[in-house]
Amino acid sequence: MSFLLLLNKVMVGNITNMKNNLRSILLLVASFVLIVGGMPFANALGSQTNPQSGSVGLEGKIDGPPPSTPATITVPANGQTFSTTPIRVSGICTTGLLVKVFSNNVFVGSTVCSGGSFSLQVDLFSAANDLVARVYDALDQAGPDSNVVRVTFVDAQFAQFGTRVTLTSIYARKGAKPGQTLTWPIALAGGAAPYAINADWGDGKPPTLFIRSFSGAFDITHIYDNAGVYNVVIKATDVNGVSAYLQLVGVGTGQVIGTNPSSNTNTNNTRTTVLWQPLLVLVPMVFVAFWLGKRHELFTIRKRIEENRE
Repeated sequence: MSFLLLLNKVMVGNITNMKNNLRSILLLVASFVLIVGGMPFANALGSQTNPQSGSVGLEGKIDGPPPSTPATITVPANGQTFSTTPIRVSGICTTGLLVKVFSNNVFVGSTVCSGGSFSLQVDLFSAANDLVARVYDALDQAGPDSNVVRVTFVDAQFAQFGTRVTLTSIYARKGAKPGQTLTWPIALAGGAAPYAINADWGDGKPPTLFIRSFSGAFDITHIYDNAGVYNVVIKATDVNGVSAYLQLVGVGTGQVIGTNPSSNTNTNNTRTTVLWQPLLVLVPMVFVAFWLGKRHELFTIRKRIEENRE
C-alpha cells in the first residue's frame, strides 16, 4: 500500500511539473511570435501618415478654468490723438489665446496671440475711445481685462458729413472645414448708402467685393482651401468715401482638401504581413521538448520505484 501511495504521489507531482513546463514553453512561443511576427505589423502602423483611410477622428473639449493672465496693451500710448483710422493696437499676451479688442465696450477687432504678442488694426469712434484687450480660450471663456488705454480720434469726416460708418460682428472668430462655405454675419451702421464692401480673407485669394444698398445685417461667405488661421479684414466705404474697418480671425479646420472636394481621395493603404516561418520552426520544437520532458519524468519515476524496492 505504501508503494502505491508513493507511486501516486510521484506521478501527480511530476504531471504537475509537466504541465508547468508545458505552460512555460507555450508562453515562450507566444512571446516569440508576438515579438518577431508582429514587427512588420508594428512597422506598418508606424509608417502611416495622417489622416488615414477609414480612420475616425474624435474631437472634444475638456472644461477648465478661464485664462488668469490678462493681455497688456503697449501700443498706442495712453493719451494719444489720431486723425485717421484704422490704428494699430498691439501688446503682450499668452500664446494661443484669442485677443478681442473693445473700444468704449464695443467689439472692434480680434486676432490670435502668437509668440507672446498680438497686433491688429482697429477702427475708432469720434472723440474719446477707451481701448481694452480681453483674452479668450478655446471654450470662449474670458480672462481679465487688460489695462485701459484712452485715445482720441479727431474725425474731420464726421464734422463734414455728420455721420460715421461702423462695422461689427457677434463672432470674433469663426471657422469651417476646407472646401466648405464659411458664412459670417456682419452688422453695418451709419454713413450713407450705397456701401462698397471689401472682405480680404487672408489666404491669398482675391477679396470679396460687393455693393450694399442699405445698412443693417448681412452675411459674407468664403471657402478656404487649406486648414489654418487667417486674419480677415473687412472694409466698408459709404457713398461719401467714409470708411470703417473690422479685423477678425478666420479658421480653416479639419482635413485639407482640394478645390474640387469630390476628387479628393486618400491613397494611404496599409498592408499587414504576418510571418508564419517562426511558427513552422517552433511548433516541432514544442513537441520535441514535450517528448523529452515526458521521457525524463518516466525515468525519474522508475528510478524512485527501484530505490523504494531496495
